[in-house]
Amino acid sequence: MAAFVTIVGEARVLTDESACEQYGLDWTRFYAPDPSAVLLPGSIEEVQDIVRLAAKHKLAIVPSGGRTGLSAGAVAANGELVLALDRLNTISDFNPVDRTVRCGAGVITEQLQQFAEEQDLYYPVDFASAGSSQIGGNIATNAGGIKVIKHGMTRDWVAGLKLVTGTGELLDLNRGLMKNNAGYDLRQLAIGAEGTLGVVVEATMSLTRTPKNLAVLVLGAPDMQAIMHVLATFQSEIELSAFEFFSELALEKVVAHQDLPRPFETVCDYYALLEFEQPDDQAMDDAMRLFEHCMEQGWVYDGTVSQSLAQAQNLWRLREDISETITPWTPYKNDISTLIAKVPDFLAEVEAVVNKHYPNFEIVWFGHIGDGNVHLNILKPEDLPIDEFKIQCGEVSTWVFEIVQRYGGSVSAEHGVGLLKKEYLEYSRSPVEIEMMRGIKKVFDPQGIMNPGKIFDL
Repeated sequence: MAAFVTIVGEARVLTDESACEQYGLDWTRFYAPDPSAVLLPGSIEEVQDIVRLAAKHKLAIVPSGGRTGLSAGAVAANGELVLALDRLNTISDFNPVDRTVRCGAGVITEQLQQFAEEQDLYYPVDFASAGSSQIGGNIATNAGGIKVIKHGMTRDWVAGLKLVTGTGELLDLNRGLMKNNAGYDLRQLAIGAEGTLGVVVEATMSLTRTPKNLAVLVLGAPDMQAIMHVLATFQSEIELSAFEFFSELALEKVVAHQDLPRPFETVCDYYALLEFEQPDDQAMDDAMRLFEHCMEQGWVYDGTVSQSLAQAQNLWRLREDISETITPWTPYKNDISTLIAKVPDFLAEVEAVVNKHYPNFEIVWFGHIGDGNVHLNILKPEDLPIDEFKIQCGEVSTWVFEIVQRYGGSVSAEHGVGLLKKEYLEYSRSPVEIEMMRGIKKVFDPQGIMNPGKIFDL
């Protein structure tokens, strides 16, 4: 470790058990962290020096951001070096004309959101972990979240990025250009690559205008087909910035553990949360007219709309607090997607196969149904050992991913593949595609040191 101390300083090379535990895990809890050391570089040059030294000695590196991932993409379980990017946390070079800003990889998502707000602009990529996730990690996993239906994924907001490859070379990709058709866009390869091609150290992020007076509407529905009718009805006349859903069990647990009131007394199997701008009174009038139409059709049983910013925030918490609420149950998460129109049948088949084989498992459903992405969360029974639970959930995943494959969907809509879904990649990608991915990795990372074992094995 002496050579790494020379690069970053003794205080920035951590080997104690507490640090290895903290930096060696993400939000998955199925792997034991075992990094050889945690390194905290303070500059891009230090990152390059670390990678060059690691490549020379063939030492594996796991890039680490906020470690909020859910697929074990940031887990260091085999003696790897953890490269934590927390110190690369500066925001600079704001360009008001192009509406871009330069961010170090360690910038917290919420930090960027607040900076945009100070400029009377908006960074729309948002999710429950915005207060701790980092921009570099968001880019590495192509994070989605709650606004995808209108604003897209993280990749849609990356105007340029700097990547340190597995040889220590620094690539400056796209440089903030809006139009650039000069050959392959290597920036897009790095986005979503989960650190397997290199370390994202800096990014030029795009911003947009601030939305005007957002309103939140929560509706109760009898089934998923009804929710899809609601989506189609509202989208026909209103531009939605979010359309989320969650099950009654999800609502019960959030209300019980987060000290939040139910949105209304009527108990429904599923709930939809809609968000839209209301620049004038007509927007709310239109929303209420559509709500009444859905009630008349039997697609909605009850509903409530926010009357203040505080109420809107509490309604959002009914959806956003689900992941945190169910964490004590060590949930086994499947982050799956299909075409939006296929979601009801897709979800019904998945739920049926899980209930048939494991009727004692509690299933919490929620997700971004407006973009075809649903989250299946299987909660661990208290008396079931974690290893046995993981084995049983592995069986569930095989059945679920067979359904995903039949529906032409994805085994990972937004959380990445990491370690957790690696063995199931073939359900979404052909053998030819996977072999091409391996070839691309070898170009960027010829020694195979960058986050090895994630997504696929070489």
